[in-house]
Amino acid sequence: MSSDSVILLETVNFAAEKHRNQRRKDAEQTPYITHPIGVARILSHEGGITDIEVLQAALLHDTVEDTDTSIGELQIVFGQTVARLVQEVTDDKALSKEETKRWSTERVQEYFVWAAQVVRGLRGTNPALERQLEELFKQRGVEL
Repeated sequence: MSSDSVILLETVNFAAEKHRNQRRKDAEQTPYITHPIGVARILSHEGGITDIEVLQAALLHDTVEDTDTSIGELQIVFGQTVARLVQEVTDDKALSKEETKRWSTERVQEYFVWAAQVVRGLRGTNPALERQLEELFKQRGVEL
């Protein structure tokens, strides 16, 4: 097995252990771990992402928000880069749960405008993903 495969398996195992008692809010109450695995798969298959640290961060992205995992623990186990990536996509725990989950139409639109600015700044790094995002932004009336 390649070292990248071993790294990803260790990361999946860590995330699965952390999320082991959590269920999705769907009718079937599927195991929560299907969500981070799905995010990593989308990045890999649809986005063409092969960077192991990005895929690790995708697998770990909800561990700090939804489990007893800390950024410090991720740094020790997976390194500074992975921990930093996870931190970038983690809700601010200083805000109330209600505040972080407030998701009005206006807030969603503000998010799309912000995300378009981020994508503009990263132009040329992943043309396939950029095309998909451009279509999504068009649907929301946001220009890239």
